[in-house]
Amino acid sequence: MSEEAADTVRQSVRESYGAIAIGAANSGCCLPTQPGESSCCGSEPPSAEELSRAFGYSDEELETLPDGSNMGLGCGNPAAIAAMKPDETVVDLGSGGGIDCFLAARQVGEGGRVIGVDMNDDM
Repeated sequence: MSEEAADTVRQSVRESYGAIAIGAANSGCCLPTQPGESSCCGSEPPSAEELSRAFGYSDEELETLPDGSNMGLGCGNPAAIAAMKPDETVVDLGSGGGIDCFLAARQVGEGGRVIGVDMNDDM
């Protein structure tokens, strides 16, 4: 892929995720790109909570999250496999709305540190 094509893809991702972050678009596993188009997930994409549960987040974990942080954009559940310990430092690259950061903070405690980094300022 040429550098120009890669830049075009990055910009498209920034715009799509940014629209979701500011509430101008819905989350989902694959969103329609044109008005009237259906999602490849079916006519009604799953909710952010349904997607998160599919990745193994518990209802208890989801209930502890600040409003708006779960946008249904995740691609896994790192807290379930990372074996984080109190006082550790955790870095979440591509943190989005921060659900893994909020959950990691509970595991590393007040002596730990969690840093979320995302390419999109709207996140």
